[in-house]
Amino acid sequence: MSVQQDELAETPKSVVITGGASGIGLAFSRHLAKLGHQVLVADLAGAEEAARDLRAQGWQAEGILADVTSEADAAAMVGRAEQAFGGLDALVNNAGLFTTLTLKPFEQISSAEWMRVMEVNTLGVFNCAKAASAALRRSGRGRLVNIASTVPMKGPPNMAHYVASKGAVVAFTRALAREMSRDKVTVNAIAPGFTLSDGVLQSGIHERIGDNARTAGRCLQRDQVPADLVGALAFLVSDAAAFVTGQTLAVDGGGVFL
Repeated sequence: MSVQQDELAETPKSVVITGGASGIGLAFSRHLAKLGHQVLVADLAGAEEAARDLRAQGWQAEGILADVTSEADAAAMVGRAEQAFGGLDALVNNAGLFTTLTLKPFEQISSAEWMRVMEVNTLGVFNCAKAASAALRRSGRGRLVNIASTVPMKGPPNMAHYVASKGAVVAFTRALAREMSRDKVTVNAIAPGFTLSDGVLQSGIHERIGDNARTAGRCLQRDQVPADLVGALAFLVSDAAAFVTGQTLAVDGGGVFL
């Protein structure tokens, strides 16, 4: 049976990107908007400014201040997307804690610090997925993309809280893929390697890790930057990825093989 050309054509989607006002999230926002998608930038700060800059370039974007650990904020975020764009087709769970963390042996991590990382990196993903689930199901072509990490596969020392949180994101992705499949919602994850985002550069964590440690083990021997990740997201959000779900795509220059 032949495939009609119109079945292959990509159609714009309305997309919410958490943590979309800076770093990797801003790269995601810019790239998807440039491709013609309607983007809602959600962040703790700078969301309206980021959206304004996107609109200035002729792209469709809105901004909203949102804390992903708040159920009310997550619901408001989805409501704003539906109001502005007439629905919600995709959610990118990008917001997370990393650059502000202090690297230390697990015995030195306090319970409060452990729970704060889990609150943002796992509860935040849960809250936003839950808030968006009904809208994504109504879409009929819903896409949910969680931003994980390659650290659960590598198990680097002195960041056990972060490693555990991103391992949970991978597991949650697989569970949601099963639960949401009947409504044609795909659920996948992107696992970046260590990326020189604005937050990383400002925090100086890349200097503490060192040049060799950042690239050791990669097939492609260079630092990773946010632009290296946008193509993977564009694919997973697209109509071309309609038969891809439950997967974790490592984008790290060949540092891990899944």
